[in-house]
Amino acid sequence: MTRLVIVSNRVPAPAKEGAASAGGLAVALKAALEQRGGIWMGWSGKSSENDEPGPLTLTEEGKITFALTDLTGKDVEEYYYGFANRVLWPICHYRLDLAEYGRKEMAGYFRVNRFFAHRLAPLLRPDDIIWVHDYHLIPLAAELRQMGFKNRIGFFLHIPWPPADVLYTMPVHEEIMHGLAAYDLVGFQTDHDLENFAGCLRREDMGDAIGDGRFTANGRVFKGGAYGISIETAAFAEFAKKAGSHHLVQRARQSINDRDLIIGVDRLDYSKGITQRLDAFERFVVNNPAHQRNVTYLQITPKSRSEVPEYEQMQRTVAEQAGRVNGALGTVDWVPIRYINRSVSRPILAGLYRLAKVGLVTPLRDGMNLVAKEYVAAQDPEDPGVLVLSRFAGAARELKRGALLVNPYDIEGTANALARALNMPLEERRERWQRMMDYLLEYDVSRWCDDFLKDLVD
Repeated sequence: MTRLVIVSNRVPAPAKEGAASAGGLAVALKAALEQRGGIWMGWSGKSSENDEPGPLTLTEEGKITFALTDLTGKDVEEYYYGFANRVLWPICHYRLDLAEYGRKEMAGYFRVNRFFAHRLAPLLRPDDIIWVHDYHLIPLAAELRQMGFKNRIGFFLHIPWPPADVLYTMPVHEEIMHGLAAYDLVGFQTDHDLENFAGCLRREDMGDAIGDGRFTANGRVFKGGAYGISIETAAFAEFAKKAGSHHLVQRARQSINDRDLIIGVDRLDYSKGITQRLDAFERFVVNNPAHQRNVTYLQITPKSRSEVPEYEQMQRTVAEQAGRVNGALGTVDWVPIRYINRSVSRPILAGLYRLAKVGLVTPLRDGMNLVAKEYVAAQDPEDPGVLVLSRFAGAARELKRGALLVNPYDIEGTANALARALNMPLEERRERWQRMMDYLLEYDVSRWCDDFLKDLVD
């Protein structure tokens, strides 16, 4: 069996398997690496400041070699905080107003990808299968091809892919498209993302679909497909069942005091629709007096990319908005919104999902959204909660037969969905949950990993 080489911007440290930040994705990728043997390469998360980075740090764990590299301070600023997170991220999430183009940042992005390719090259064998992950590393295959590598190379995009009118606002859109054409298989989260990609190829005659999931561009033929990422469904369900006995989950249950719990869990990011969600909860409480004092909304939002000014401002905005709603609606013995601005460990999170009558997952745009899937997997089959899900999350393509789909920009509509969810009869809740759970058990993260690698190898 040929070796597998995975390249991603960040790599979970060997000692942190099962940590909340890693979750099912790291478990599945590590399992694939264990099966085949191989390398997981990426950025260490550390900066060498003004000095050139030292040699790769290699760590062996079973059949896996973890290969980590530092980056200079300039690289981190231009490649990561600059082009990746202030151009590609907002563009792919349809936020043209937040994209900040700068020539040095663009140059830094391509420079670091070239650096990754040169660091990876000595580790590669001719028959290695290479799997590159996410928007940070789109040009990596083109760099390896230029160096003469003919390996099978696949790419998976974890975030949405925009339509041509959005992508083409980016000055280097042609270079990005040519970068994707250098792969043998390009994977997206949904069929909508794949359609957008095909439209981007056709729009300026860069290439075209030629049938059977194949595309032609840059003189190459390659495949594209939709591979919706998932979670370790059965394991997480068992995890959530056991988490109910965790002392912190028990304390949370007591503090809720028999009120209905609505939960939202998001990294602090403008794509998540958190401010619109707070507006919708406020509208729900105002419109439904019977639920006042009988419902608690818990929003868990760890800090994110605080070095980027937009995120600092958002942190203040969300905190102020939660405070305003609590001040306007709260009473001496009832705080409507509990807002937590830090990470919560995975066992506690699983237990809180199971406690919640409603999972409120309403991003303005999301590649997939694994919180939605974790919420479903965590439910008690005898008394499951209801998932209220944005139609603009990739997960809506898979869970639409069980979730209540909403438009997160429609505050009144989302408020009405909350009322419907909390008043939904038990039989309907069970039927909706079962449809979603059956799907997630069949299409779990291992299936996602196997399907992608099978198509890449074949």
